[in-house]
Amino acid sequence: MAWNEPGGGNKDPWSGGGDQGPPDLDEVVRKLQERLGGLFGGKGGGQGGPSGGPGRDLSLRLIGVAVAVLVVIWLATGIYIVGPAERGVETRFGKLTETTGPGPHWHIPAPIESVTKVNVDEIATFSHKASMLTQDENIVDVELTVQSRIQDAANYLFQDQNPEKTLRDATVTVVRVTIGGSKLDYVMTEGRSAVAVTIKERIQALMDQYKTGLEVTTVNMQPAKPPEQVKAAFDDAIKAREDKERIENQAEAYANEVLPRARGEAARIIADARAYRDKVIAESEGEAARFSAILAEYQKAPEVTRERLYLETMEQVLGGNAKVLLDVEDGGNSLMYLPIDQMLKQSATPAQSGPAASAPVAATPASASGASDSTPQRIVDRERRTR
Repeated sequence: MAWNEPGGGNKDPWSGGGDQGPPDLDEVVRKLQERLGGLFGGKGGGQGGPSGGPGRDLSLRLIGVAVAVLVVIWLATGIYIVGPAERGVETRFGKLTETTGPGPHWHIPAPIESVTKVNVDEIATFSHKASMLTQDENIVDVELTVQSRIQDAANYLFQDQNPEKTLRDATVTVVRVTIGGSKLDYVMTEGRSAVAVTIKERIQALMDQYKTGLEVTTVNMQPAKPPEQVKAAFDDAIKAREDKERIENQAEAYANEVLPRARGEAARIIADARAYRDKVIAESEGEAARFSAILAEYQKAPEVTRERLYLETMEQVLGGNAKVLLDVEDGGNSLMYLPIDQMLKQSATPAQSGPAASAPVAATPASASGASDSTPQRIVDRERRTR
């Protein structure tokens, strides 16, 4: 009968009803021990039975403590530490739950949860070597080394069954596609670095597409080589190409040496021509201005200007002549002889010390009647011609 039904006496399960008090805790513990003892092979009974007594209580307590210690040890097995270069992948009944970073962590111990540590800083390396056909239908031997590491630990463990094999297969495919789309000269010479970069990018794209969790860090491509059967012909072709580049470099160096010099010479000639042009123009303008000034003066005094022009012209013409002309008055018969040429030579040479060098040359007058007796006839003729 329920406590709230009629006739139940208004007894609720919490009041205990009537004079009953709260349940005895020792009694509850005792009953629990008896049940545990029955589970482990003991015989139940009252306090006065054969299995009762203080010894039985102590054994039950020891069993409880042992169970508690085992539970604590089991829980402690869920503690794990992830290293700096590792990532922890936790799974619960085989299903991914969490990816943990470096440091101490805890998970529900096995068999409920488990953790797998993955080293994400370890570099894996493999080499690939093969002979393949280029775009211009030439066979070339290609050898390269691929280095990779784990980028996503969860994808590495659960998205691909064998990420390393997928990486190798992707490398073979990408190398054949890249080399097959390039020419032989480009692969063997200046395009080797660019080809390696292209291969790395294409492999990484395939790794991201397949979710392998791998990252391609480096692709080192060795110099491509022709097959051994045609190696001699390829060496000759490479030597010819090197000679061509050397000659082109020499020609370029010669051009770089000659062209600046020619440009400088052309600039100098142009500058000289411009300077000569400016000089001629300035002189012409000066001559024109001088002629205009002389013309103005000539219009004012023609005779004086004409005589002055004549004297200036004769001075310019006879200034460098060694002959000296002396003008005498009309009707005069005096003849004066001066060694002007010797005087000019002495004035041109450095002055000499001594009385002979400092003595002036005296003029010698002579009369017209005694000229034929004291002066040689050739001197007279010369002076007459000069006058």
